Amino acid sequence: MKRTSLLALLLLTACVSTRIPLTDSQLKLKLQEHITFLASDEYEGRETGEPGAIKARDYIVDQFELLHLRPKGRKGFLQSYTFPRGASFGPGTQLYINNHTFVAPSDFVPLPYSSNSNVTGYIVRVGFGIDDPGLQQQDYLGKTGLNKKIFVMEYGTPDGNNPHGKFAEWTDLRKRIDGAIQRGATGVIFINSDTSLTIPEPDFNNRISPTSLPVIFAKGKAAELLRDSVITNITLGTDINKIMKTGYNVVGMINNKAKYNIVIGAHYDHLGYGDEGSLYRGTRAIHNGADDNASGTAALIELARQLKAEGPKTNNYIFIAFSGEEKGLLGSNNFVKNATFDLGTVNYMINLDMVGRLKSDDKALIISGSGTSTRWKTLMDSISVDNIRIKQTESGVGPSDHTSFYLQNIPVLHFFSGTHSDYHKPSDDADLINYDGEVSIIHMILNTITLTANDGKLVFAKTKDDQNENAPKFKVTLGVVPDYAFDGEGMRIDGVTDGKPASKAGFESGDIVIQIGEYTVVDMMSYMKALGKFKHGDAVKVKIRRGKDVFEKEVVF
Repeated sequence: MKRTSLLALLLLTACVSTRIPLTDSQLKLKLQEHITFLASDEYEGRETGEPGAIKARDYIVDQFELLHLRPKGRKGFLQSYTFPRGASFGPGTQLYINNHTFVAPSDFVPLPYSSNSNVTGYIVRVGFGIDDPGLQQQDYLGKTGLNKKIFVMEYGTPDGNNPHGKFAEWTDLRKRIDGAIQRGATGVIFINSDTSLTIPEPDFNNRISPTSLPVIFAKGKAAELLRDSVITNITLGTDINKIMKTGYNVVGMINNKAKYNIVIGAHYDHLGYGDEGSLYRGTRAIHNGADDNASGTAALIELARQLKAEGPKTNNYIFIAFSGEEKGLLGSNNFVKNATFDLGTVNYMINLDMVGRLKSDDKALIISGSGTSTRWKTLMDSISVDNIRIKQTESGVGPSDHTSFYLQNIPVLHFFSGTHSDYHKPSDDADLINYDGEVSIIHMILNTITLTANDGKLVFAKTKDDQNENAPKFKVTLGVVPDYAFDGEGMRIDGVTDGKPASKAGFESGDIVIQIGEYTVVDMMSYMKALGKFKHGDAVKVKIRRGKDVFEKEVVF
C-alpha cells in the first residue's frame, strides 16, 4: 500500500480527536490497529535498511502527522544515518595462478581484514603462520627471503581451531596476519587442509578494521595449486565495495514551551526474515515482531495522543521511534551523538521495548533504570495500576535504546513486560498480544509523567553497571561500555563505570583504546582478544587516543 493511500485511509478512519483522551476500550482498539499493521507480513519484519522498515517508518510519520506533532528530525520527522550491510566485489578482485584464472566468490573470497590493493609476485608457504616457542610451534623458523612475498598459510591451527585447546589464541586470524605483515608480506592467502573445519564466511557487517594488504581465502582448485604445486607466477587483487544501508529515526514533538523535554522512545525495527539474531531454526520466515517491538511503537503513538489531549504542560514531549536497535542500538546511538535538539534540556528518557506480553496469571512489569535518579525510588510505589507488581533493576545499561541516553548522563526508565517463547521467532504475532495489559502499562507511564510534572529537572545518578561489558569468557574487564557503532581504528568508549579499572585510571567517554599491553587494538574483535590475555591483579599499560593526543595509562585489573 502506498503511503498516500495509507494516509487517506487513516484520515477516513480516524474517529477520535487529539483534544480528547481515549477511553481504555478506544485505546485498546488503537493499539490493536497499530500492531496489526506493523506486525503484518506486508512489513516483512521491518529490518532496518530494507523496504519493510521504510513502510513502517512512513506509517509512524503518518501517525505523527495525524496527531499534529511538530517535526523534530533533520528532514521533517526523519533523522537518517548509514551503516554497513555486506559488500560487493569489484572487477579488481582477481586471482591468477600459473596462468589459471580464478573467480570470486566461487574459487576464493576476500576477507574483511583485506585492504583494496593488487600485488604480483611469489608465494611462500608458512604453515599455520604461528610463531610461538612456548607451544613449540615456530612456522617461520629457518625461513628466509620472506620480504615482499605473498604468504600462504593454513586457516586452522595444529589442534583444529579448538577454542579450549592450547592454540586457542592463534585462531585469531588478525594475529597471524599481523605477524605476516611484520615479516614483510605483501598479501596473505588462507587455505584449509583440515576438512573437519568450517570455512570462513566473509562477514563485512562486523566492524573489522582492514589491514594494509590484500587477504583472501582460497578454495577448490586454487587452494590445491597453492598447497601442492610449483607456483611460477601469481597475481592477487582485492576490490571490496562495502554496501551501505540507510536507517531512519522518526522524531516528533509536543511543544509546551517548557524549559525541559521528556523523551519517550521505542524501536520499530525487527529481524526481517530472521537472517541475523533469530532464535528460530526452521525454514526462512518473516519475523513479524509484534511484541518486539510493534507493541512499544504502538504505545509510543498512543502516549503521544494522550499527552496531546491531557498531558501536563510543565515539560515538552519528544517522541522518537528508533531503527537499528536489533543491529546494536544503531538508531539511538546515532541520535544522541547527532541530536536534533540540546540534550542538556532532556529531563529524563522513557524507553518502551516489549510491553505487549504482560502475563495474566503473574502481572509483573520489569522497570529498569530505577537507580538513575533518586526520584525513581520514591515513585515506584505510586505508579502501579491493576495490581501490577513492579520488579525494579537499578542499572541504566541494558540491551535497549535507553542505554544510549543513560550514557549521556540522562535519567532513564525502561518498561518491559518480560520475555516469552516467541521472542525473536516468526511466532511473535499480533494475536498473542495482551492488549489489556498494554493499556495498563500505558497508564503507568502516564502516572510516571504526571507525578514528576512539578519536580523540575530530575537529578541524574550513576548506577553500578556490572553488565556494562558483556564478556563472560573474560577473566577481567576495563569497566567500560564500548561504542559498537564506531568504525574507526581502535575501540571507542561510550561510558565508564565508577570504581572499575578504567575509571580508576582516568579514562573518559570518547577515549579510543588503541593498545592493551603489547596487544594492538584495531577494532572490537582485537579489543576482546586482548582482554582475554589478562587475569585479575595484572597491571598493564593501556594506550588511548583522546582527540589528537595519545596517552598511556596504567590499569590494574
